[in-house]
Amino acid sequence: MKVALIDSGLGLLSTAGWLRHLAPRLDLLLLMDPEGAPWGPRTTSFITDRLFGAARAAVERDAEAIVVPCNTATVTAIDVLREEFEPGVPVIGTVPAVKPAAAAGRSIAVWATVRTTASSYQARLIAEFANGKPVEQVACPGLAEAIDHGDVAAASEAIDDAAGRTPHHCDAVVLGCTHYPLVAPEILQRLPAGTALYDSAEAVARQTLRRLPRPAVPDGTVGGVDVMLSGHSGVLPASAHAYPVGRALAAAGQVSRETLLPEASQAPPVEERA
Repeated sequence: MKVALIDSGLGLLSTAGWLRHLAPRLDLLLLMDPEGAPWGPRTTSFITDRLFGAARAAVERDAEAIVVPCNTATVTAIDVLREEFEPGVPVIGTVPAVKPAAAAGRSIAVWATVRTTASSYQARLIAEFANGKPVEQVACPGLAEAIDHGDVAAASEAIDDAAGRTPHHCDAVVLGCTHYPLVAPEILQRLPAGTALYDSAEAVARQTLRRLPRPAVPDGTVGGVDVMLSGHSGVLPASAHAYPVGRALAAAGQVSRETLLPEASQAPPVEERA
């Protein structure tokens, strides 16, 4: 059984890692778009075209589910993607984990790209699921791009900037970009002690398994990991090796829970609705 994950860059790694951890027998097809990256500042039509092209390629390669582990792409085109491919092929999107953070009684900040922060989609999500709690929206210019390039110095600078603009009363930070979990330990180091991080990667992976359906049964058998780069067969870029989950996927090996949750202060898994 094969699952395809689509993103312009490394944002798909965390969700792919959780799928690998929860159901290692799955074959994973990772579709990235280095020629069109980053998608964040691109137009709606550009993102939709690239997403559809990758999805069609995935179906041609016998993918039985399509996962979009990218907030920008989900906000932009998930509905039309579903109209095209469902019910034959389940399409699973990604949304910031505002609902579980609010349900935990937290004072919330949402870190996201400039595009997602400004989107009506995120505004509606906050209005619907924040339970009336105030939510600070913190745009993080340059952070996703730095993570994509494995640029530790630039990522550190962007994290410092975002942390400096996050009010101290916020005891939870929702990671509203799928790139950000790759630098979760560095983010936690810049935030006050006890701050909880919420991201959707594990929930998206579990939702994918429910939609197949396939039980989450880790065992010793591992499937393949194939990579496509802007429509061509390839390998994970060198920058993926900057992150433990990237190294594990590049080796097509198992992915441990410790690799995915390097800090105990991250929030527990939550349900994903996208």
